[in-house]
Amino acid sequence: MNESRRDQVVAGLASVRQRIDAARQAAGRRDEVALTVVTKTFPASDVDVLASLGVADVGENRDQEGRAKKAAADAPGLRWHMIGQLQRNKAAGVAGWADIVESVDRMDLVAPLARGASSREHGLDVLIQVCLDPEPAPGRGGADPRTVLALADAIAAEPTLHLRGVMGVAPYPGDPDEAFARLRAVADAVAQRWPGATTVSAGMSGDLEQAVRHGATQVRVGGAVLGPRPPVQ
Repeated sequence: MNESRRDQVVAGLASVRQRIDAARQAAGRRDEVALTVVTKTFPASDVDVLASLGVADVGENRDQEGRAKKAAADAPGLRWHMIGQLQRNKAAGVAGWADIVESVDRMDLVAPLARGASSREHGLDVLIQVCLDPEPAPGRGGADPRTVLALADAIAAEPTLHLRGVMGVAPYPGDPDEAFARLRAVADAVAQRWPGATTVSAGMSGDLEQAVRHGATQVRVGGAVLGPRPPVQ
């Protein structure tokens, strides 16, 4: 590992952690807010550096890249998050390498994820991705908020799946505060029915402060930690 690259990651990670702490304090929160570093398109060597710096969670958007990177990285203690949109025919395979799938947004993903998770000793953690557009639009990731409780019930009914909460991406352009307020309302409804589902994954490099203000328990940040993304090969 190039020492200058390590120094870049150290600086980026320190800056983001400071932002999270400042946002948490500004919101009057005393609980911790977890950080998932989004490593899509970055090399496995960056993942190794992150693990050496105490990062516990990394996120990937694509099945093939996540599977290969986990195999190449020398970081056995990391939790790997699948945060990209899922294809039904790849869902079972994703359950083979991801420790938590954050992008479950429709019923037809539940059965293949449960089937893939059956080979895991402790099953698979999942979050429901909620559409935060004011009006759900075709082709956008995320479940219609009106369908989330039914989806939560279906996930919770599968012995190999563990419902942990919700995830959302604020629409751009748009008001992140409004989006994350909608997510908070859905999160509260899910947690009321399923008390173990308390994770709220929200906020990225440009809007993590707003997400923390509205109760995010976990933020997903890539560029602000790792810098500009390498070109996709």
